Amino acid sequence: MTTTTSKHALPTAPAPAAPPERSKREGRLLTGFSHVFLAVWGLMVGVPLIWATIQSFRSDDEILHQPLSLPSSWHLGAFGRAWTKGHIGEYFFNTIVVMAFSVTLSMLLGAMVAYVLARYRFPGNRIVYYLFFTGLVMPIFLGLIPLYKTVQNLAAMLGLSSVIGLNTYGGLILVYIAYSLPFTVFFLHSFFRTLSTDVAEAGLIDGASHTTLFFRVMLPMAKPGLVSIGLFNIIGQWNQFILPNLLMKPQSGFEEGKFVLTQGLLNLVNNSKYETDWARLFAGMTLAMLPILVTYLVFNRQIQAGLTGSITK
Repeated sequence: MTTTTSKHALPTAPAPAAPPERSKREGRLLTGFSHVFLAVWGLMVGVPLIWATIQSFRSDDEILHQPLSLPSSWHLGAFGRAWTKGHIGEYFFNTIVVMAFSVTLSMLLGAMVAYVLARYRFPGNRIVYYLFFTGLVMPIFLGLIPLYKTVQNLAAMLGLSSVIGLNTYGGLILVYIAYSLPFTVFFLHSFFRTLSTDVAEAGLIDGASHTTLFFRVMLPMAKPGLVSIGLFNIIGQWNQFILPNLLMKPQSGFEEGKFVLTQGLLNLVNNSKYETDWARLFAGMTLAMLPILVTYLVFNRQIQAGLTGSITK
């Protein structure tokens, strides 16, 4: 039996496509809105920074009576006073010492945990992953008192109060590591999952151990992601204010020379109220934000490559 098609049957009409002019108009509208939003955001962030930097070159009289005008003459003395009399140089050194350990260990431990969770299947894998994710979404303000007591009691229990207890760099380093690990693991977990399994299998066939495979094969392949998360950790720990002020509180026998940079700036603010050296305060703020600004400008392309690498792989 053969099936015949009626010559009067009408062909099925294709679905109407969106007018190209409408799509272009919507695209231009979205692009214009994005540009306006970014411009407004840039002004909100950039104008205060530029204004604070300009105040560093002015006298106190100009800062108080002509805050919105340009300096009549540009002075550099405030930077010298901030570095020496304001002890910004000491605070810089303390911050760099702390971050040399905290950022390095955060990256190493975070990469190892993220690699295992991303590439190996074992009972409890997802539970461990979601525990780190919980640390990422939990507001730090809710854990300040438990954190303070934990650092105090754990150091006393181990007999290491002078090493990892309160008012010690060791305790601050450990807390910085714990603070940075959730986001480090979350970010690198997605990145390690995008890496090729063929390379890993070839390394194991050639006799490489899992440790060798991680350090010599997979870790170099994840370099864009490591650079991005490393810079995020540097910026986050450099600007950290709550944790140092919680764990490094001035007490009897505690010297202000042990402050990190954010504590030092707060101390500089308090001293400026009585010494009326506002230019020194603004100079200290400028010196504090300059390294992070330069770091971001230098590694801007690496940050973008790391953020988009897992999408384009």
